[in-house]
Amino acid sequence: MFYMVNVDIFLLNVFTMRNLMRMLFQLPKLFRLGLQMDDAGSESHHSEKEFFIPNYILLSDAAVESTSFVPECPVLVFINSKSGGQLGGNLLITYRGLLNKNQVFDLGKEAPDKVLSRIYINLERLKLSGDEFATEIQKRLRIIVAGGDGTASWLLGVISDLKLSHPPPVATVPLGTGNNLPFSFGWGKKNPGTDPQSVRSFMNKVKKAKEMKIDSWHIIMRMRVPEEGACDPIAPVPELDLPHSMHPFHRVSRTDSLNKEGCHTFRGGFWNYFSMGMDAQVSYAFHTERKLHPEKFKNQLVNQGTYAKLVSTQGWFLASLMHPSSRNIAQLAKFKVMKRPGHWEDLEVPSSIRSIICLNLPSFSGGLNPWGTPNQKKSRDRDLTAPYVDDGLIEVVGFRDAWHGLVLLAPKGHGTRLAQAHRIRFEFHKGAADSTYMRIDGEPWKQPLPVDDDTVVVEISHLGQVNMLAAPGCISKSVYDPSSPSHRQQDDDSSGELDEEESEERRKFGAAETFKLPADVDISQLS
Repeated sequence: MFYMVNVDIFLLNVFTMRNLMRMLFQLPKLFRLGLQMDDAGSESHHSEKEFFIPNYILLSDAAVESTSFVPECPVLVFINSKSGGQLGGNLLITYRGLLNKNQVFDLGKEAPDKVLSRIYINLERLKLSGDEFATEIQKRLRIIVAGGDGTASWLLGVISDLKLSHPPPVATVPLGTGNNLPFSFGWGKKNPGTDPQSVRSFMNKVKKAKEMKIDSWHIIMRMRVPEEGACDPIAPVPELDLPHSMHPFHRVSRTDSLNKEGCHTFRGGFWNYFSMGMDAQVSYAFHTERKLHPEKFKNQLVNQGTYAKLVSTQGWFLASLMHPSSRNIAQLAKFKVMKRPGHWEDLEVPSSIRSIICLNLPSFSGGLNPWGTPNQKKSRDRDLTAPYVDDGLIEVVGFRDAWHGLVLLAPKGHGTRLAQAHRIRFEFHKGAADSTYMRIDGEPWKQPLPVDDDTVVVEISHLGQVNMLAAPGCISKSVYDPSSPSHRQQDDDSSGELDEEESEERRKFGAAETFKLPADVDISQLS
């Protein structure tokens, strides 16, 4: 018995010594692993410092801070907290947890024009006092905007209007339904995630992204004022439910024949597209349904499925049977385009076209490219180019019905290419329809048409450019890129000569002054 106990003790000691030796041999490895974990935490913290902006830059009444570390990519973050269901709110919490909460803004509570004006005034004050840190922050500053295309357009309009001395480039987080702006510049179609790791990954992409200019397009809409109506200042038109990117302003040039007896005049801007007809009607039905039942639209995939369903229920797959040809685009309006400065010409639109799209970016309806790439060997495409985002030209495309739209799913599918132009004008006169549907960057409205001998005019013209951030996988192409197939120089004056009054009115979109969300408007309706 004694012998057996000693053997057990001996074996236990051997087992214990063996484990102890194994642990000793593993100590260096464990030590290195611990260092790596510490380094990872340190690296994560260091990474966040690359985007951090101290309070005294953001708040004019904050005490000046002494800092030796200049962030490589300081960011201002604007989030539509009601976009994408709960995604916007969750994203707001995560960004504020990683960065200075004062550099992250909820667009439902703070308008971007007020925020940017305040920060840039403070930056200029600090620069005048000799603050080199403030100078570097302004030089390196980038903006992240999280929301749908409507939210991104709002911010771009504000940046354009403020005429900032060094306008920051913008990266877009896709939280909407279409997400054409994010997709066009390599940021994807779906939200990249709201957890800290996903947000850090997105910010690192923002730091590495390249700057890219894109064209800005001004849109002006004029309607004759009823004899008993007011014109100056302009009274709102009760039956119009315009998107937030369109707002009233004073009359256009007095030499304009439409203003002899006064007009309601609205203006706005866009960066992706203006569309009219079939697609805008579907979008209007979607937005109307979302206003009535917002609780059903809290998931991106569900929203996209609902949108696809509406295409069928609106009858656009049986358009020839369910929609009279008298309501087709060519029967509603006359079209003029300016292909070269100062020269207007008529644009012939086939009678079968039920939808027309004026496209600036190579993404429409969630990533489709209606323009495609014209074949220079075909005579009908000979004077057309690839869709560049900074060439001062807008691509005009038409579609007959929903079946025609399905050709975009094919590798080289495209719509009916109608024109590339610096400006385009639609003139609506009394016809078979009392209204049509229009849409700007995802925001639709129902547009009343003349019932008497009046005229409604919509004119789109090139205004300027804004700075975007392009991530790897960006599908947007620059005409100035030497690798572009049709590399060429842009015209110096693509929009033609403007008289002094008209030029003044085209100088701004109005976003920084009048593009405000009314108190009774739910920001969740801004896609």
